[in-house]
Amino acid sequence: MDSQDPVVVTEPRPGVLLVTLNRPHVRNAVDQSLAKAMDTALTRLESDPTLAVGILAGAGGHFCSGMDLKAFPTDGVPVVADRGLAGLTRARLRKPLIAAVEGAAVAGGFELALACDLITAADTAFFALPEVARGLIAAEGGAVRLPGRLPYHVAMEMLLTAAPLPAPDAARYGLVNRLTPEGEALQAALALADRVQAHSREAVLVTKRIVQDTRGLDDRAAYTVQDPLSAPVFTTTAATEGATAFTEKRPPAWQG
Repeated sequence: MDSQDPVVVTEPRPGVLLVTLNRPHVRNAVDQSLAKAMDTALTRLESDPTLAVGILAGAGGHFCSGMDLKAFPTDGVPVVADRGLAGLTRARLRKPLIAAVEGAAVAGGFELALACDLITAADTAFFALPEVARGLIAAEGGAVRLPGRLPYHVAMEMLLTAAPLPAPDAARYGLVNRLTPEGEALQAALALADRVQAHSREAVLVTKRIVQDTRGLDDRAAYTVQDPLSAPVFTTTAATEGATAFTEKRPPAWQG
């Protein structure tokens, strides 16, 4: 990679923003420059009304190897304000984000994938949280999210022994939405993005917010959070059109 190449490449497509980490010579390890550039890209996704879904991928056959350990002793963890590693792990994005994983998604790279809403992965990819082997903690979502996404004992083995998890096993446990042949994870992510953006934008955004805001709550508490968010959606033009289209056996107007 030329030193002048951007460390994050953004490619807008109809309704979709493809964000590609672009430091392939270090398996897209995150340093401060990449963190800042990725945060800028995610801010664009959130603020652009023409964009419905984001896709996060890595250049050069790998997703992300985590934070750049060569830069860590002097620069520390490459976080952005209150949005966490690379502006993502604590960001609570409104819009759905899909991780397209090829090769390594390890350490902070795996935590970036865990912060996404959907994951596609090549069958040759693998996930790992090796922080304990480096005297560190999986503190950007690994230790928080993983035990709720995998069987407890599998998650703890990954966290405490640094054991890798091959993508086929991750798919078997439900951690990966689509398992693909090598080199096809991005195509699967684009197909998922098209399915998401085919639906009412407000329904998608509110559904994601409800999931974010009610995780960990019991049913009674969850309904008190959900109802004020969901009730207005039932009165929208999109809801009326969706119901009418269903009864008339046709696609809703927003699908063209």
